[in-house]
Amino acid sequence: MERVSVLCLSLLLCSLSGAEIIEEREVSPESVNVPQAGRSDLHAVLREMSVKLAKYEVKVEHLLTLNQEQNAKLSKYEVKIEDLQTHDQEQNAKLAKNEVRIEELQTLNQAQASELKSLKTRTNVTENQVESLRRDRAVGQVAFSASLLASGYGTLGPINAHTTLVFKHVVSNIGKAYSPHTGFFTAPVRGAYHFEFYIVSHGGSQPSGVVLVKNGEHVFMVAEHQSNGHGTGANGATLLLEAGDVVFLRLWENRVIFDNENHHSTFSGHLLFPM
Repeated sequence: MERVSVLCLSLLLCSLSGAEIIEEREVSPESVNVPQAGRSDLHAVLREMSVKLAKYEVKVEHLLTLNQEQNAKLSKYEVKIEDLQTHDQEQNAKLAKNEVRIEELQTLNQAQASELKSLKTRTNVTENQVESLRRDRAVGQVAFSASLLASGYGTLGPINAHTTLVFKHVVSNIGKAYSPHTGFFTAPVRGAYHFEFYIVSHGGSQPSGVVLVKNGEHVFMVAEHQSNGHGTGANGATLLLEAGDVVFLRLWENRVIFDNENHHSTFSGHLLFPM
């Protein structure tokens, strides 16, 4: 647009220069020695040039006005571009802040995830400990007590061989470690166990004798002999048992044991603590 304005101004100056030359020639027509008919043509040409010059001046003014309008629009666009650049800078600044905030949130999220994982681990450990304590408590609840005869009264023996005694009247069997069918107590866990046993015999020629047996080995024995009336004997022991060890009472050969509805002859035991 600036080039068009410059071109129009150049044409205008050329036209004005030509007009001045022609006017000088009009002032001194004798000097150029132009015929009369030629003077009329020259005036016509000058008038035509004047009209064209006026048109060019109008066009130049129009172009100048248009150029001003374009410059005004360009200024507005430049202002808008500056506004957009400022807005873009603000948006970039906000974006940078958001990116920093996102990084902070990611870091916080990772920290929370790590803390949650640690909490889950601690929770699992606690749950395992609780479960272990629960198992230990369940395992630690081992105790039994039973008498020889389930009902009635009578004397067992004498028998010419060692005989396993089965105490059939069970008053407690916590943990189900004692079997009233075999007379065996089977240790559920490794630990210290305490056992007690009491016997009664009715007076006569046969003595009474009972042995505490662990896995087939004699541990302690109780014996009693009374010629008349009733006689009693008792014994006990604390044993370290492995899981699966078996403890029971054995009637000694050619010995007797008595019991009745009062449950005189008994066998009891319980877990002191697991190990």
